[in-house]
This record gives sequence, structure tokens and C-alpha cells, in this order.
Amino acid sequence: MNEKELMKQWKKDSIRIGSPTNILAALTAFLPVIWLCTTYNCWPPVSTVLTAWGMVAASFGAFYFVEPISYYAALGMTGTYLGFLSGNIGNMRVPCAALALDVTKSETGTIQAEVVSTMAICGSIVTNLIGTTSAVIIGGAVLAVLPEFIVAGLTKYASSAIFGATFGNFAIKYPKIAVFALLIPVVLKMFTGLPAAAVIVCTVFGTLLVARVFYQKGLLAS
Repeated sequence: MNEKELMKQWKKDSIRIGSPTNILAALTAFLPVIWLCTTYNCWPPVSTVLTAWGMVAASFGAFYFVEPISYYAALGMTGTYLGFLSGNIGNMRVPCAALALDVTKSETGTIQAEVVSTMAICGSIVTNLIGTTSAVIIGGAVLAVLPEFIVAGLTKYASSAIFGATFGNFAIKYPKIAVFALLIPVVLKMFTGLPAAAVIVCTVFGTLLVARVFYQKGLLAS
């Protein structure tokens, strides 16, 4: 079996397991709410539910489209299923997968990249569970004895530092694309009144378009 056939079989099995698993997780997420409403007979009006969903969609709806597309290169198909099932995609799964791909020199879109990213994400999930459990047990006590400026730094800048490190890792490989990835949101933020969600969408798809043009013209080499 050659690599193309292996990739086809890998994706087939990934879809067969990943799709129903993610759908089941999405459906079972409603069980606590259904139990609560049934037990205490506190069903909200449909208009209230739709209004609440509309507020969430207005704030985070852009991520419905941006995250699966922008993260796919690092996560791969199986990693995407795992990432959206376990959460912490941007600040945990993507950095771990990207670093694993970089260390193993795996080329995106190959069966090796799929296996490497999947193993990295599985490892991050296990580590995340251990770390989260430990943080729940001893995290409060540790934070209580740390200086205020350290606590403030951890709460305000940890995510930014992770995203910055991930961006830097890709920027080293594709510096020409990185320039546009920074330039597009800065220009939109400074000279337009677009909301943050729209800026994110324009940045992601704008950068993808630039990368596509550079690729077709053979200009991606650093």
C-alpha cells in the first residue's frame, strides 16, 4: 500500500470515528440543561434561547469558519476532530502539533504529518488533563503565594505569549507570508471600523489568498 492509499484509508477511518464522536459530544452537551429544565420545570422561551444564541454567534460566529480552516494545516484531519472535541485548540493543540511537525520535519498533507500531529495532540490532551486536575487541586494555593505582578502576567498575557510563539514558529518558515499576516489586521484595525470578528475573518482568508498567490508564482521560498 503506497502513501496515497494509506492517506485515503486514514482519512476514511478518521471520518468514520471522528464525525459521530464529535456529533455525540455536541448533543450530550445539552443533557445537563435538559435535566435542569425538566427537573425544575424552568424551560426558557424559544425567543430567549435564540436571542442568547444570536449574541454568542455575533461575538464568536466568525470562529465557526476561521478555526477549522486556519488550524487544519497544523492539526490535520484527525487532529481537528481531537482538537474540537477536547478544546484548548489555539493555546494547546495547535502549538503542540506545530512543534511536533517542526521537530520531525514532517511535510503538511502527508501521512507522516497526520500521525505525528495526532500523537502530539493525544499527548497534549493527557498532559492537559493531568495539569488541569493538578491546577484545580493546588493551583489556588500556588497563586495565593505568588507576587501580584506574576499573577497578573499569567492571567493577562499567557495566551498572547502562546499565540505569539506559534506565529513566530511559522513566520520563520514563511517570512513573506508572515508580513501580510501582521499587516492585514493592523491596517484593518487602524483604518476601518470593522469589529474584531470581521478583522479575524479578513486576516485569515486574506493571508490564505496571499499564500496561494505566492505559491502559484513560486515565491514562498524564504
